[in-house]
Amino acid sequence: MAMLTAKLSCSPAATASLGRRSGPARRAAVVRASAGSYADELVSTAKTVASPGRGILAIDESNATCGKRLASIGLDNTEVNRQAYRQLLLTTAGLGEYISGAIMFEETLYQSTTDGKTFVDCLKDQNIMPGIKVDKGLVPLPGSNNESWCQGLDGLASRCAEYYKQGARFAKWRTVVSIPCGPTALAVKEAAWGLARYAAIAQDNGLVPIVEPEILLDGDHGIERTLEVAEKVWSEVFFYLAENNVLFEGILLKPSMVTPGAEHKEKATAEAIAHNTLTMLRRRVPPAVPGIMFLSGGQSELEATMNLNAMNQSANPWHVSFSYARALQNSVLKTWQGRPENIEAAQKALLVRAKANSLAQLGSYTGEGESDEAKKGMFQKGYTY
Repeated sequence: MAMLTAKLSCSPAATASLGRRSGPARRAAVVRASAGSYADELVSTAKTVASPGRGILAIDESNATCGKRLASIGLDNTEVNRQAYRQLLLTTAGLGEYISGAIMFEETLYQSTTDGKTFVDCLKDQNIMPGIKVDKGLVPLPGSNNESWCQGLDGLASRCAEYYKQGARFAKWRTVVSIPCGPTALAVKEAAWGLARYAAIAQDNGLVPIVEPEILLDGDHGIERTLEVAEKVWSEVFFYLAENNVLFEGILLKPSMVTPGAEHKEKATAEAIAHNTLTMLRRRVPPAVPGIMFLSGGQSELEATMNLNAMNQSANPWHVSFSYARALQNSVLKTWQGRPENIEAAQKALLVRAKANSLAQLGSYTGEGESDEAKKGMFQKGYTY
């Protein structure tokens, strides 16, 4: 189990006496990375999610964002329509062959199929770990350069405990860093500290925390600048994870890939993205971490899969996989169109994308036979969940 040294606070008198010899030196207190009574379960859960050939289906969009997705196919944003869409996804036969975890919004965690089977049980029957989004969204960060911070720490412990009772076994907290806005040291520190506090609270309540400081694609910067910022962000994140005694073997990461800004004049190859991303990870992420589950961040379905495949062409110290939302769902939505007669075809579309990314996790994806739809980019400037 990971070990770390806690800092000793000194009284003013003690501080004044520093430098004088007054007996044997005191040893620094040693604090173990603590996940309470859940440590073994957390490690087991993280390993299950980070299992070969599998990744995460992210369907944790807020009701407002889900509404935008439904509107794109002419459906109203009602609970009935949201439930119907998520039922389509979570009851897809054979999904567990390629998907190891599903991140849900709170509404979905408590929903059931029209036949009365809970979505949690639908996932468990396919050996898919149920997950839950626990942050409360982004708000402006005072004192920054138009940057954001993520709220949700208030009441988090009790919410995590309730989610665990409902069947969730891992959690997600997304904060963002903007390169065009700096990022400022304040914004990076706030992102890292918030993620670390959340991770410690989640572990203390039995949930494996997914740590996600998304570096937004917005901007016209080159890939070298993204690498520089990513190294800075992840350095801060792991510093504060250690400060908060988080068990590294019981977490998962959800980083952005290291790419040029979406408005940069030159697109990077999959090989260049893989090289820069793995360079960053090897410099910043301890091998104790079991899994790296990349976000797609507005890349096309094809780009997200090709880039993941390029990163798995040689052995890595961690499971390198996916936690995709739009890059798994885009084709599904457009196939479904809200029509019951299209459910089977939409589920087949989900399996096509899930299998493609499963192959990419194994380094065996070729890209042959992909549709034109899969090649369309999905970047939205200032995208929010």
